[in-house]
Amino acid sequence: MRAAAPTAAAPTAAAPPAVWLYPARSPAEPSSTRRRPIVLIHGFRGDHHGLALIAHELRDRDVWVPDLPGFGSAPPPERGLDLAAFTAHIRALCGACEAASGRRPILIGHSFGSALAAHAYAQRPDISSGLGLLSPIVQPALEGSARVLTQLTRLYYAAGAALPERLGSALLAHPLIVRGMSEVMATTSNRMTRRFIHDQHARHFSDYADRRSLADAYRVSIEHTVAEVAAELARAARPMLVVAGDDDLIAPIEAAHGFVAHLRDQHVRVDAETLTGVGHLLHYERPAAVADAIETFARTIDQS
Repeated sequence: MRAAAPTAAAPTAAAPPAVWLYPARSPAEPSSTRRRPIVLIHGFRGDHHGLALIAHELRDRDVWVPDLPGFGSAPPPERGLDLAAFTAHIRALCGACEAASGRRPILIGHSFGSALAAHAYAQRPDISSGLGLLSPIVQPALEGSARVLTQLTRLYYAAGAALPERLGSALLAHPLIVRGMSEVMATTSNRMTRRFIHDQHARHFSDYADRRSLADAYRVSIEHTVAEVAAELARAARPMLVVAGDDDLIAPIEAAHGFVAHLRDQHVRVDAETLTGVGHLLHYERPAAVADAIETFARTIDQS
């Protein structure tokens, strides 16, 4: 059975624009009102579509998925995009979600979204009852095993920003380059899944507001990590979830394991799951497994 299509979240004065609500679809239970909603934060050059498969699998609770500023339907702020702009957006979203549901949400971020969610949570732990990191960005991009790829990517975005408008926009959205990025990130051998991944990237990877916003967001993505706020996360002393693939070129599994071990040494409760044979696109390649991990994590928080 196909899951119901998402509906736009009811707008409120405090809510950021471009938020999609995936309502709970499980049979009503007396305890259903105690189930905390989930807020999912997408990664770089994504929008809410990228997390739709996970949202559809989370049938027992409401899921809120925004477009981040500068992507999808969300306009960038006039002053431009930086870490503070992204984290303020996430804090406002969590506040609106809590006001609408009466329950403090659980904040989950994927890839670039993991760093943004971690920073927003570290600044204000009261916005969420728990933090989940999917394919977390633990180490600076220029220090990891993919640093050569990162340098090439940096030159690509620099050229896209520096060239005249028409040429720069054509370069940034060029179908062959988008397809090449998609091929690099996809690890599944399933033809239908790969076809779906490439189709999603072709449809949504170039849905950004403008070249300046994209350049600003890219700068934030390579300059900030979840590890930067490890001390603050430890002080918050609230449950965390880390889900990572063991074949991730962008966010190596060794870094994720080290991050989890460090937090556990600081007496933080961290639920960790490694998905075998999966790379960075676990939200496309193993959405049901990711959703199961999130639901298990969320239920323990519901019961606490």
